[in-house]
Amino acid sequence: MKTMVFDIGETLVRDDRYWASWADWLDAPRHTLSALVGAVVAQGRDNADALRFLCPDIDISAEYAAREAAGRGEYLDETDLYPDVRPALARLRELGVRVVIAGNQTPKAGELLRALDLPADLVVMSGEWGVAKPSPQFFARVIEVANAAPHETVYVGDHPANDVYPARAAGLRTAHLRRGPWGYYWASDPDVRAAADWSILSLAELADLVRE
Repeated sequence: MKTMVFDIGETLVRDDRYWASWADWLDAPRHTLSALVGAVVAQGRDNADALRFLCPDIDISAEYAAREAAGRGEYLDETDLYPDVRPALARLRELGVRVVIAGNQTPKAGELLRALDLPADLVVMSGEWGVAKPSPQFFARVIEVANAAPHETVYVGDHPANDVYPARAAGLRTAHLRRGPWGYYWASDPDVRAAADWSILSLAELADLVRE
C-alpha cells in the first residue's frame, strides 16, 4: 500500500466538542443530544438528524452561520485529537506512505485542522471540494489526490455508510476503525466486516499492516 486516506470525525478528531456546542447553542441538555446521536446511529440515519429530532424545523446552514457570527462556531485544538493520531501518522510517513486527510467537513474545519500541523501530505475537506461522502465523486477525488492506484490506497474510517462501503465501491481498500458511536455500533456487523479489508482498534495498527 502506498497511500492512506483518513476520515476525520471520530477517526482523527473526537466529536465531543462538536455535539456539546450544538446542544448548548440549541439550549438542550448535552446528554439529550448525545442520546439522539445514538438513536440515529442505530437507525443508520444521517448524523444531522439528531439535530432535527431536537428542532424539526431547523435550518442547519442558517444556524451554523448564526453560531459563527456569535463567536460560537467551529473550533479545534490539540485536545480534540485522539492520542494515537500524531504518532500513527508520523510512523506511516516514516515508512514511506503518503498520508492524506479527507473527510466531510467545512472549509473552516480544514483551516483549523491544517493549523494543527499534523504529519500529513494533504488535508482537504468535502466543503472545499464541493462534494461529500458517500458520493462516488468524493472518492473519485480521493483517488486523484492519492497519487497511487486504488488497490494501493487504503481509506480509514469509522462509518460504514460514509467510509467503508463507498470506498470499497470505488475500488479502494478499507480499514474500519472501532472508535466513536458509529465505529463501535457497527464493528461486529457481518456486512461491515465483510466489506472492510481490515478491522482495527487503533490507528497504531496501521504501521503493522504496511510492514506486512
